[in-house]
Amino acid sequence: MFHKKTLRDVNVKGQIVLVRTDYNVPLEAVAEGVTAGEAGTGSRKASEALRISSDFRIQASLPTLQYLLAHGASKIILLSHLGRPDGRPERRLSLRLVAERLAELLEGRAVNFVDEVSGPEVEMAVDSLPEGGILLLENLRFSPEEEANSEDYAREIVDSTHAELFVQDGFAVTHRAHASTSAITQLLPSVAGLLLEKEVTTLEQAMQDPAHPFVVVIGGAKVSDKMPLIEHFLPLADQIFVGGKIAADGYTSSDPKVYVAEDFDTDSTGAKLDIGPLATMRLTDMVQAASTVLWAGTLGKVEDAAYATSSTILTELLGENPTQTSIICGGDTAGFVEGIAADKPDLHFSLISTGGGAALKLLAGQDLPGIDALEDA
Repeated sequence: MFHKKTLRDVNVKGQIVLVRTDYNVPLEAVAEGVTAGEAGTGSRKASEALRISSDFRIQASLPTLQYLLAHGASKIILLSHLGRPDGRPERRLSLRLVAERLAELLEGRAVNFVDEVSGPEVEMAVDSLPEGGILLLENLRFSPEEEANSEDYAREIVDSTHAELFVQDGFAVTHRAHASTSAITQLLPSVAGLLLEKEVTTLEQAMQDPAHPFVVVIGGAKVSDKMPLIEHFLPLADQIFVGGKIAADGYTSSDPKVYVAEDFDTDSTGAKLDIGPLATMRLTDMVQAASTVLWAGTLGKVEDAAYATSSTILTELLGENPTQTSIICGGDTAGFVEGIAADKPDLHFSLISTGGGAALKLLAGQDLPGIDALEDA
């Protein structure tokens, strides 16, 4: 059971609500010959134009925004970051593109944008918002005070927006003690959004009481990230499958529950870049027999289509079984699955987590400062 207050526990009618979202979306350059205007980026030259390559995280924020609109929030002010600008404004990491895409997803509802986070421009933008209006502020990380968890920075935002309630809906940043996840909760009543609640509830269910047989699939490159998961799930899982670079680099386990990939697809130099057909067959058998599957970490070098075979097979196996609980975690894994799901909308997953490091830390039983700071239910 979720142990923090959520939107459902407070009256938002007539309130100016500050929402921390996770709009850290992937960007890609517009193909040569396409004008910037066609890409929705205004009058910039095509050589400078970017577009959002996956709007999954923007779509994930919609239930919370729609709830606020339906329940009469006076004004909705959105906070987010994008990329790693190292505390300096960086034009290509502006959130203006996100505001444009969010307006499209909200079916034409205006989403205003201001290229500041606090100060007179923000105050004027908030004051001019109509009832039920939405305003997205500029990239929080254009200031070093965001990652420094500055209360002064948080206070400037609150004062400039006249916010009366803070909603934390950016699950992917809750493992960070930043101004927009920690300091700001000292200044406003602070509750969880619907996305945050869904992610935590689903992940905690997998940690505490999953339907069995329960299979955990571990991939990726960093043993240090995944070892806590393997250890944490050993008492609970029926089987753990280990692939990816972890297996390729020689990870071993003597526990009979743990199967480590033994064969690999290699390149011309002998580098092990995907698990092989025998390991993939073993994985398929495990997954088809499972009631719950938790997958963290791709099984090969998926950015190269030649070595994305096993991860693609697993994605389709999970997506084609709507009766199975399927949980996908980790930024690279979620991004890979999102890409396949965009081309195959019939695939269904119980949860594609928006939280990379946050999800892994929660699953490993570690505290998340951005959730701990919210009001208890």
